[in-house]
Amino acid sequence: MGRVAGKVVLITGAARAQGRSHAVRLAEEGADIIAIDICANVESPEYDLATEEDLQETVQLVEKTGQRIVAKVADVRDRVGLQAAIDEGVAELGKLDVVIANAGISPIGAGRPIINFTETVDINLNGAINTVHASMPHLGEGASIIMIGSAAGLIPGYGDTGPAGPGGAAYSFAKQTLVQYVNAFAVQLAPTSRRINAVHPTNCNTPLLQSQPMYETFRPDLENPTREDAEPAFATFQAMPIPYVESSDVSHAVTYLASDESRYVTALHLKVDGGALVQRGL
Repeated sequence: MGRVAGKVVLITGAARAQGRSHAVRLAEEGADIIAIDICANVESPEYDLATEEDLQETVQLVEKTGQRIVAKVADVRDRVGLQAAIDEGVAELGKLDVVIANAGISPIGAGRPIINFTETVDINLNGAINTVHASMPHLGEGASIIMIGSAAGLIPGYGDTGPAGPGGAAYSFAKQTLVQYVNAFAVQLAPTSRRINAVHPTNCNTPLLQSQPMYETFRPDLENPTREDAEPAFATFQAMPIPYVESSDVSHAVTYLASDESRYVTALHLKVDGGALVQRGL
């Protein structure tokens, strides 16, 4: 316990799923939290995003640990609004030590409109970079930036995305580009003893994965596939005999990168992927 005691951590997409898991895990280890979420649906995903009620549940779970939390509704695509939310959170909690750019969508599926591409890039790539850059004025020596990437970001290739459609192409593009961003920015940050790393999960058991469009993408052979139909197909992505990892598995990696245990670790791409990449020779 206490691995991040005294630190203040900013997390986007904090209302549920991975973001909530990171918030609670880090609070259990002694951090105060700035939790940001859009708390509204956007146009392209065919599944519901988090609500303000979800964000309040995150608040309650963090407060149960005895740590402080400031929750703000903001859209990572809106740099001005995001900057204001971050500034307000820092003003209330006094500083900022760790940034976790977690917010993201995955509106995949064949035959979907081009907005699935543009909106995914706007949120998953531009929104992640907005989060980091809006936080920079508050980040001093020893700060840690953590990008939540994806195993998809470490698989080369683009173009014909088959059943994944334009949203799938954008998801891969965004996560691939974040890999290069981490590598390039790490060099710029290093002289000031600030660092940036990424965690790359495989399929993760969240509403992003557990959605009808995702079931249809993994089981295009079925007309109306269910979760039970999709899970054997999910399992083919990993070398280990699992359909997905849990949010808590990702949070363990995030905790290490947020802590001073990793104080000399930068530009690391930490895979939490059940062997998904190594079985592809990557």
